[in-house]
Amino acid sequence: MSPSITPLALAVLHLLGERPMHPYEMQQLIKLRYIDQVVKVAHGSLYHTVERLAASGLIEPMETSREGRRPERTVYAITESGRDQATDRLCELIARPTREYPSFKAALAFITTLTPGKVSELLVRRSVELEVYLAKHTTLIDTLTKQGLHRINLIDIEHVLAQYRAELDYVRDLREDIDSGRLTWTPGVTRRSFPAPPTEEHR
Repeated sequence: MSPSITPLALAVLHLLGERPMHPYEMQQLIKLRYIDQVVKVAHGSLYHTVERLAASGLIEPMETSREGRRPERTVYAITESGRDQATDRLCELIARPTREYPSFKAALAFITTLTPGKVSELLVRRSVELEVYLAKHTTLIDTLTKQGLHRINLIDIEHVLAQYRAELDYVRDLREDIDSGRLTWTPGVTRRSFPAPPTEEHR
């Protein structure tokens, strides 16, 4: 069952591994600890994840309380099965690279739809955005380090920073190749194609 544990589900299990809590508290801790910088938390997705984990027996409700006119809040605790499967999934995610499908990679696959000049212009804009992201995450790491946070608590943000740096270097190199004429194509004519795989008789 561990492959069905999404990054958000893993975050929930990790938090409940510290102590029982209700989803609202989890949501606040996810923001406070910048977990939302590395885990996608869409509107309502946290509560849906909690419900799914409870239905799977990985977490269980402990108590439900109400304060004033606020909605009822259910406190959840992790089960032994939840601990085991969270550990298994974490080990799997660390040890095995998974195929991901970022939208930028998809855009690069169909880049010949546009002119080289247009692509160069767009890459300049992307470089600026990446520089902003880099500055933001560098400042975040510096600030949290000065506040006494140990590096082990920042390695996920470090990884994000490394990815932005690598992408910025690639985007700059790609634009340089386009501007210099080392990489060129004809829009509407150049197609994404590769040699046909060898047939059995030619292997």
